[in-house]
Amino acid sequence: MSTEDILTIGGREYRSRLLVGTGKYKDNAETGQAIRTSGTEIVTVAIRRSNIGQNADEENLLDAIPPSEFTILPNTAGCYTADDAIRVCRLARELLDGHNLIKLEVLGDQKTLYPDMPATLDAAQKLIDDDFEVMVYTSDDPIAAKRLEEMGCVAVMPLAAPIGSGLGVQNRYNLMTIIENADVPIIVDAGVGTASDAAVAMELGCDGVLMNTAIAGAQDPLLMASAMRKGVEAGREAYLAGRMPMRRFASASSPLEGTFWQSGS
Repeated sequence: MSTEDILTIGGREYRSRLLVGTGKYKDNAETGQAIRTSGTEIVTVAIRRSNIGQNADEENLLDAIPPSEFTILPNTAGCYTADDAIRVCRLARELLDGHNLIKLEVLGDQKTLYPDMPATLDAAQKLIDDDFEVMVYTSDDPIAAKRLEEMGCVAVMPLAAPIGSGLGVQNRYNLMTIIENADVPIIVDAGVGTASDAAVAMELGCDGVLMNTAIAGAQDPLLMASAMRKGVEAGREAYLAGRMPMRRFASASSPLEGTFWQSGS
């Protein structure tokens, strides 16, 4: 992959197109090891579930993933109302000394963890008005995705499948439509289970993939982090290379046209 193949989000440039979360690891040491093995430059942190300084007497996650080494992407995981999500974003900005790049998610219910789209749209607009740079978790609805882009979100993050399901890309046609209509990065968020799922998302033309459980929930998280890094890179290279056309019937690898045997000599 070309060294000039840069992912730009909110004016920041990244070479890795893999974004990684910090939940579900056995401890902060494993978290830091897996994240470094993945090669990611953007690490998303659930502010309601992680200590990044709000609890002075607890271990600080930022000791394992320092902001000097990674872009910390606070997220609003666990928020079910727009007001709650906005409060969490403002807390994160205070804890991170004015950092304004955030990942917004407003959930609709505890069983599916699908986004509540009216609440997501409401929160996104209010956060943008408050000078946040919003990366937003959304359904795979092309209309909703375009609306979030038009209101000023710096990246749109449609789900591939339900959060933590590991089912992979379930509706590639909606995802392709979102990508084709977008002028901001489209990053698959949720549902990836293994490296081939990440590769599929990238081959479709996604700008990146965000995952947590797929790595943290693997039997060997460090090995899976390495696999995911390679899957994202391979999928991106395949997309840039342009795959061969799909055909119904066989096509010889070594055509006979213009050869000695084809001429009948």
